[in-house]
Amino acid sequence: MNNLSFFDFYVIVSEMFSYTFILRAFVVGLLVSLCASLLGISLVMKRFSMIGTGLSNVSFGTVAIATVMNAAPLLVSIPVVIAAAFLLLRLSENSKIQGDAAIALVSTSSLAVGVMVISMTTGMTTDICNLMFGSILAMSRNDVYLSIVLSIVVLILFVFFYHKLFAITFDETFARAGGVKTGTYNILIALLTALTIVLGMRIMGALLISSLIIFPALTSMRIFKKFKAVTVCSAIVAVFCFFTGIVMSYFFSTPVGASVIVMNIFAFFIFWGAGVLGQKKLWRTV
Repeated sequence: MNNLSFFDFYVIVSEMFSYTFILRAFVVGLLVSLCASLLGISLVMKRFSMIGTGLSNVSFGTVAIATVMNAAPLLVSIPVVIAAAFLLLRLSENSKIQGDAAIALVSTSSLAVGVMVISMTTGMTTDICNLMFGSILAMSRNDVYLSIVLSIVVLILFVFFYHKLFAITFDETFARAGGVKTGTYNILIALLTALTIVLGMRIMGALLISSLIIFPALTSMRIFKKFKAVTVCSAIVAVFCFFTGIVMSYFFSTPVGASVIVMNIFAFFIFWGAGVLGQKKLWRTV
């Protein structure tokens, strides 16, 4: 590994992508990472980033039930997780239950139901491990096609409503006063987040998919402050970390989800260090 040349690296990567299941996971993972990084900016700035954890656990519960029923996991999960996203949004806005408490309530309930269903049917085997931590083998051909289509829909909607999402992210009260239908766009964010969580959970797992939303946004914010710059940087970081993570997973035979998050951790500390050094240089010139 220490004497690995660029040509050797190219050959190994080419060999890696010759496997159909890796190529499928790579395409879906890349699109999901891009969607998650873009939505993560709004969720982090609105202090609602933990919704990813809540929705991923809901997705875990629905996938567990779908697996036991021999149903298509994505087709079962998508409507249920979307409904859960709307429920969490409604609870946080119009209920005495605070946002974080509502997420914890829905999250733990769904996780418990999923674990109970699996333990009472197939047993606590590798199935639950794959659901919790993801599996590169989890994507069927139909899952890939559906994931690609829905990921493209998420990206198109984000780009099309970019300015509205920008407005409600930075100052929702001012946006509402300016005539922006903030409730509608909050629902849109919840919808897009739910889709991204469901699509990414098959590869990343229920415990790790929310990190794919949080890390790129937090990493970009260590250096950049403008919304557009953070958006572009977050997308680049997410794509780069997923690519390097899946390559590292192939090299060291580690889980894809964990490998991708480890690369995101490295990127975060690199950007954090660069941000600290940049501030010190700025103070010296003042």
